[in-house]
Amino acid sequence: MAEIEDWKIKGELALNCNCDLFCPCVVSLGAAKPTHGYCQAWMAVRVDDGHWGSTSLKGVNVAALLDIPGRMGEGGWSVGLYIDDKASDEQTHALEMILSGSAKGTTGLFKLLVANFLGTQRMPVTYETNGIERSVTAGRKVMATIKQIDGARPGEPVTVQNTSYWMGPEVIVAQGVKAKVRDFGRVWTFDDKSAELCNIEWSGP
Repeated sequence: MAEIEDWKIKGELALNCNCDLFCPCVVSLGAAKPTHGYCQAWMAVRVDDGHWGSTSLKGVNVAALLDIPGRMGEGGWSVGLYIDDKASDEQTHALEMILSGSAKGTTGLFKLLVANFLGTQRMPVTYETNGIERSVTAGRKVMATIKQIDGARPGEPVTVQNTSYWMGPEVIVAQGVKAKVRDFGRVWTFDDKSAELCNIEWSGP
C-alpha cells in the first residue's frame, strides 16, 4: 500500500452535471435522486496552494469524469482522472491518491463510493476564470464553460451556505453554458444544465 503523506489542497472546484438546475444532491447531501435518476458529470480543481508531504501541489489543474448510477450516497461511481501534463510524477501520484479517496481525510469517502476507477490520463488541463464564467478543458475529453447565476443583489451570485456537502460549506450556484465530455465510451452534453463552484480547503489524512 502506498504511503499516505500529510496533505492539503486550497483552490476552487467547478462541477457540471446532467441535472436540471439546481442539482438536488447538494442540499440533500447526496441522499436525493439526481433529476434523471443518475448522475453524469465532469468536475475540475484548480489548486492554488497545497502539498503532499514535501511535494508542492501549487498550480496544478485536475479534471475528472464522474458516472454515478443512482443516488450519490449509494456509491457505484465510475471515475476517470485527467491531470495536467505539466505536473511531475510526484504531483500526479499525490493527486491520484487524493482524488481516488486513497489519501483519506476530506476526500476519503470517495474510496467507499468509487466502484470503478477508470484510471489517470495526463494531458493539458486548463482552468480559466473570466468574470462570472469558468472554462475548463482536459485535452479534447472535457471542453466546458459554466457561469454563475446572479442573485437579487447585483454582482452577487446565488449561494448555498452552511452546508455539509463534500465540496465545502458554501456552494455557488452555476449553469452550463457549453459543455461536452467525450471519453470512456461516454458522449455527454451539459449545455444549460446544473453546475456549481466552490472554494475548497481539503486536507488529510
